[in-house]
Amino acid sequence: MEETVAQVWPLVNPFAKRESHTQRSLLAYKILTVASWFLVHVVNIHYGFNAPAGDTSGHSIWEQNRLHPTPFSLNPAIVDIYWIVILVLQIYYLFILWSSNADDVTPAANVGSHFIINNLLQFAFVMLWVHQFHGHFWVAELMLIINFFNLTFLYFRHSRMPRVIHIAIVSGPLAWNFVAIFWCGAAMVNAQHLAARILANIAVWGILGYGLFFLAAFKDYTMGFELSILAASLGVHQFFMKVFSLQWIFAFTIMAVLFFATLAISIPGIFGKEFSIRREGDIVDADRERQPLLDDA
Repeated sequence: MEETVAQVWPLVNPFAKRESHTQRSLLAYKILTVASWFLVHVVNIHYGFNAPAGDTSGHSIWEQNRLHPTPFSLNPAIVDIYWIVILVLQIYYLFILWSSNADDVTPAANVGSHFIINNLLQFAFVMLWVHQFHGHFWVAELMLIINFFNLTFLYFRHSRMPRVIHIAIVSGPLAWNFVAIFWCGAAMVNAQHLAARILANIAVWGILGYGLFFLAAFKDYTMGFELSILAASLGVHQFFMKVFSLQWIFAFTIMAVLFFATLAISIPGIFGKEFSIRREGDIVDADRERQPLLDDA
């Protein structure tokens, strides 16, 4: 029985990396990927401007951000621009997935399961964020935590891929999800009193530590740049919320440190060899750089 399970599981495991896919499984990946991507972004755009219909206590995404001011409230304009860029890059990933080149399609399909789950969890988070009922922020936070593990597993499982797809599918959503955990968590506990603000002044440095980890360990300057943008969003909003506050000063400091650390890592990578996010010193050579969505050796 154990041998049977061991033999069957790799065949049915949706997260397994495969050398090839059947036409049926490829079609399923393509349809589910596009459908989940379309679903989450239509919901994001709609609730970015509108409150839930029929829910008199619900609010739009950014109205909730305004109604629940916390030390982790974010600037809507910067976050919207961030996600517009991610959305456009994800269209490129979908184009690769639907291409006729099997060498491109197979690795793209290998990350499809994580991408689909990310979309569904993001959809669930948005629906919970905008609707007002008892404990909705707590459940929304749970969705973010689950997705954090999903995206982290994706990051380390599929470590070599072109920068554009890495940003669109892996590092962009992961950086956002990490910051969103603070954003939603602060709203969840109504972090407006002095003790909560002091704790937030400490917790915000987690963004710097998280970014420096990826810069130092994997030379992944995409994570550093993305987290610096999100730190800027935090700093701008906190400045206009409360000028006499440490949070915006800390946020801008984190932004600056990550930005300049990212430049120190990225400039040699841009003008030299491509980076590898698998392990320090494991550089992808020029020939492999041209291959899309490379699996681990």
